[in-house]
Amino acid sequence: MWEDRYRQQDDYLFGTEPAGFLVENPWVASDCGTALCVADGEGRNAVHLARLGLAVTSFDLSQTAVARARDLATQHGVTLATSVSDWAAWDWSRQFDLVVGIFIQFADPAVRVQQFADMRAATRAGGRIALHGYRPEQVALGTGGPPHAANMYTDALLRDAFAGWRIDRLASYERDVQEGRGHSGKSALIDLVATKPG
Repeated sequence: MWEDRYRQQDDYLFGTEPAGFLVENPWVASDCGTALCVADGEGRNAVHLARLGLAVTSFDLSQTAVARARDLATQHGVTLATSVSDWAAWDWSRQFDLVVGIFIQFADPAVRVQQFADMRAATRAGGRIALHGYRPEQVALGTGGPPHAANMYTDALLRDAFAGWRIDRLASYERDVQEGRGHSGKSALIDLVATKPG
């Protein structure tokens, strides 16, 4: 589905600018040398982190999206370690200072349990996870994301998923989002930044 969706677009489906969450919270990347951007699509967030000086690895299952990520990196004079991979095939034993998931809510609740476990495993002790996505209220707004409230995040869900981690930011808010054709309009958002014990 995702390969078809990207291939049908002549340009970047979600734009080339990073998610506002990363721009407004630059401290998320502070003291981090390496980052993994999971299911990163066309690379806008990975390129942003690389421009901040991090060594960034990213993957996505769409060949078209990964090719665009490489092109975007070249345009900005940075290098990404990119891979075409689905979630299950990624080597989650590799560890990073920062693991970033931006709008990765394609996972239903059962799959999400493993998704979060994999991301926790890929975060080094003392490292951070950064998640940015939609709350259940987003379904009624219809301005991006899947039409399934169960796929969305809540404060309680994220606190439970990262119990024992230090919560550095957990914020729910609404905002007008203009990030390509994929995210356009009033949106119900949520951010989590959490530090792994160690």
